[in-house]
Amino acid sequence: MPHPLRAAALAALLLAGAVACGDSSDAGTSTAESSASSSPAPGDDAAGGSAAARVEAVNETMRTTTFSAIGTSTAYDGALQNMTWNPRQGLHIRISGTIGGSMYCQDGVTYISSNLFAESLKQQGQEITVPADLDDVYVTTKSGEGCDAYFALSPTGRFSPSDDAEVNGTPARAVKVSASASATDTYYVSAEDPAYLLKLESTRDGRTSSTTYVDFGKETTVTLPSADKTLTMDAFRARIGG
Repeated sequence: MPHPLRAAALAALLLAGAVACGDSSDAGTSTAESSASSSPAPGDDAAGGSAAARVEAVNETMRTTTFSAIGTSTAYDGALQNMTWNPRQGLHIRISGTIGGSMYCQDGVTYISSNLFAESLKQQGQEITVPADLDDVYVTTKSGEGCDAYFALSPTGRFSPSDDAEVNGTPARAVKVSASASATDTYYVSAEDPAYLLKLESTRDGRTSSTTYVDFGKETTVTLPSADKTLTMDAFRARIGG
């Protein structure tokens, strides 16, 4: 059985990130099973194509294009979340407001500031004390997925025409993902190419968040924490006596 701190690591990272709520519920479904039917899924239409095709196009564009995003978080009440993505350099998510901290991701390795990691664990009922000499340290863990998992749309998304809108003057189609009655994501994707994710609205157990994506293709820089400011999960656990 994995150590509780290690087992909680991924959950902590998901709290701070933007992973689609539909992904975990479909973990046991193979690609072949999910794409076996050629008939349109609910919410698809002949004129605009299938939601699955649009989701795939959006995910490919976002994965290969620099962008920034700003919004609120369902994980931290009153906090703001700023995201910067550079396909060559990685991802940076900065949390500010009621709690401060940062996350980075590059090549499937996630770096989370020790204070943010501790706060995420606290919300799951596991409290840890971070020594003063580790205040500026980042805990690293391999997520097993690409860094685009933090902003990718779930392939289970379906068009929701009644929620279509404009985002900053750009016509957008709504793609909705519902893992349960208390966990939903509504993605607003550009109606025309290039296929961008423009906005995400999420609900988790009554908490809501809204994130807007901007500056597509503009120059961004993501600089990871230096090696002397990082600890693996095992090393961090040893230092805090976990």
